[in-house]
Amino acid sequence: MAPAPARKPTKAERTAAAREEERRAREEQQQKERRNGLLAKWGVVAAALIVVVLIAVVVINNARGQVADAGPAPRGGNEQGGITLVSGTELAPVQAGEVDTSTLPSEPVAEGSVPEGIGASGDGPLQVVAYVDVNCVHCADFEARYSEQIRSWLDRGDITFEYRTVAYLDRNSATDYSSRGANAAACVADTAPEAYFDFTSRLFAHFEQGELDDDGLVALAGEAGAAGVAACVEDGTFRPWVKYTTEAAQSAAVGGTPTVYVDGDEVTDAVSDFGTAVEAELDERS
Repeated sequence: MAPAPARKPTKAERTAAAREEERRAREEQQQKERRNGLLAKWGVVAAALIVVVLIAVVVINNARGQVADAGPAPRGGNEQGGITLVSGTELAPVQAGEVDTSTLPSEPVAEGSVPEGIGASGDGPLQVVAYVDVNCVHCADFEARYSEQIRSWLDRGDITFEYRTVAYLDRNSATDYSSRGANAAACVADTAPEAYFDFTSRLFAHFEQGELDDDGLVALAGEAGAAGVAACVEDGTFRPWVKYTTEAAQSAAVGGTPTVYVDGDEVTDAVSDFGTAVEAELDERS
């Protein structure tokens, strides 16, 4: 038997089907328009957020860069931006008063030149000058290796040890840790000079644990025996001093840290050879 022919839809059915198709098409178009509208709105919100973030970054960077060119030097601070220990608990009795970056040379000296204030010691204790950055891994290695020996030499009167603490590595820190750490060290020198060497040693010993915030720096100062430095640390009292020390080092063509001089001569590999260099000079004097 042949199959019965398929029934053709009636006109009414065809009309209803067409209307249903039109309805679905309208709904799909409306849903598409709603999605596009939401995407457009979220796009505007995202763009606005990007603008806000960019503005915040600019404001923060500007704030970070707004350190005065002139400011006070801490107790024991000299005209080269250094702080000199004459024993483990005593600083050289000098006071630069106020420093100003505008007084520094506008052009750096030639490579290989010896920075100002560094030279042969004569008959006095052996002069040691170290350019360091608190966020420098090799400086931390230097301190870990030699800190106790430096203290021993200082307390025997064999050497003087001058820290010129720079902020070369602020570019690697979102919080300007090099500057903040150097400022904290200056605060300790100014407030409790007897704790300066101990604080500096503790600061470098903390390197592997990461950056300290201001509260952490204040707490570390307290552990070293320096109370009353909170306002100085939080206000950045000696940030202009740190800026001055840093720019003075750059003007002197100090290319990195640690850079260490013993009796006027640069130690080629400070981390490896510093102890040998000092002992050789001391042996010549004995």
